[in-house]
Amino acid sequence: MRVRLRNYGYYADLLGGPVVELEMPGPTLGDLFAAVKARFGVDLEARPNLRLILGDRVLHSFPASLTLEEGVEVALVPVVAGGGRSEVAGAGGGERGSRETAGIPGASDHPSCRRGGEEMHRRTFIAGLVLLLLAALVAACAKPAEQPKPAEPAQPAEQPKEINVGFIYVGPVGDAGWTWAHDQGRQYLEKNLAGVKTFYVESVPEGADCEREIRRLVEEKNCKVVFTTSFGFMDGTLNVAKEYPDRVFMHCSGYKMADNMGNYFGRMYQPRYLAGIVAGKMTKSSKIGYVAAFSIPEVVRGINAFTLGVRSVNPKATVRVIWTNTWYDPAKEKEAAKSLLAVGCDVIAQHQDTPGPQQAAEEAGKYGVGYNCDMSKFAPKAHLTAPVWNWGPYYVRVVKAVVDGTWKPEAYWGPMSDGVVGLAPFGPMVPDDVRKLVEDKKQEIVSGKWDVFTGPIKDQSGKVRVAEGQKMTDQEMLSFDWFVQGVEGTIK
Repeated sequence: MRVRLRNYGYYADLLGGPVVELEMPGPTLGDLFAAVKARFGVDLEARPNLRLILGDRVLHSFPASLTLEEGVEVALVPVVAGGGRSEVAGAGGGERGSRETAGIPGASDHPSCRRGGEEMHRRTFIAGLVLLLLAALVAACAKPAEQPKPAEPAQPAEQPKEINVGFIYVGPVGDAGWTWAHDQGRQYLEKNLAGVKTFYVESVPEGADCEREIRRLVEEKNCKVVFTTSFGFMDGTLNVAKEYPDRVFMHCSGYKMADNMGNYFGRMYQPRYLAGIVAGKMTKSSKIGYVAAFSIPEVVRGINAFTLGVRSVNPKATVRVIWTNTWYDPAKEKEAAKSLLAVGCDVIAQHQDTPGPQQAAEEAGKYGVGYNCDMSKFAPKAHLTAPVWNWGPYYVRVVKAVVDGTWKPEAYWGPMSDGVVGLAPFGPMVPDDVRKLVEDKKQEIVSGKWDVFTGPIKDQSGKVRVAEGQKMTDQEMLSFDWFVQGVEGTIK
């Protein structure tokens, strides 16, 4: 059976374009979801922000047994999760148009949305009027009866305190990278802390749009806690925090704070160093490529840590950097990786939000080191490992503290020993001796016996920046503006 998918927003990126013809193994909605997962690797049933339009029907839930008609057109529309108004998230990576679904052809402009809304209001009004009349009639006719003395009520079990929590994402939850990792943390929070209801807005550009979306989570969704998950959201978060002193705001990867605003991040440089050891051992050309987003301290620090790991086992190796100036652009990231492969790099690392660089490495028969999450399913023949995030337990800790009344603003920078950062499983091509080497160094880091930016460390010019036996302070690491020896590239 064949259907046509009309994909809006980032579903056009995930499912191969705005319009796709798809063969299904059977006639049901469950068969459609199975076909999408088999062809594109996207599990639609697991996506909380999806609305389906089938002909003149709008679906908010997806019964697997629902039978589809031959040749039916199915529209996939991304919406904000968590109830209230439904907005469409724009395609990830560029400008995001957050707008009412009424402005999207095939969504609320669809006849079923217009007619369905009018009919629903009419029916609701009539039903309410009937109930009101019945209630008045009963009240007028009923005679008061002597009521038995009620038994002493049992003490109810203490109910969990309810709290709404919001998340602002810079990319789509389907990016298979940075935003996906945060959204896994959001889902973990809902599952592991009773009384929590979460809301999120995805693909929010850094700038004025950020402030607008934060305010909407506070005002329309009544969020008591808001997590903003990109460096460029820092000033916007601070501005809104000043307007709502009774709410809690947490900004990821920044440094500014207020009485009701903290910041949080993980010491990702630790697993990046370990990934560098793997890359340094697996390269044959001693040329490693690094696709990087923006030349901010966070990214520079990661490149430096990775390079130190590489050269700890392969002193002649170099790491060549290409800047993309974007967090999320699958095509641009992949092209950057291809340009590095073209000049002889045989391992591709990345500080980007999609598996594009890993896929480029696999297509060239080379190796890759991912980022954010285990990207092995996207490039199984290339993927060596990846530095990864695990936000869930931290989100639980913060929200629980708010509920308990014990929260205080903090600048959290969690190490590997906390579990907020780690290393993805090794690919089958990584030999046992390399695995052991990494594990031994990991134990030194986790135990606190040693850390990555311990001297001697030289910069690109050969000047000693960190003396032997000295260790960089957190402030020095957080303000990195120079590359270590072995990096080929400049900081823009």
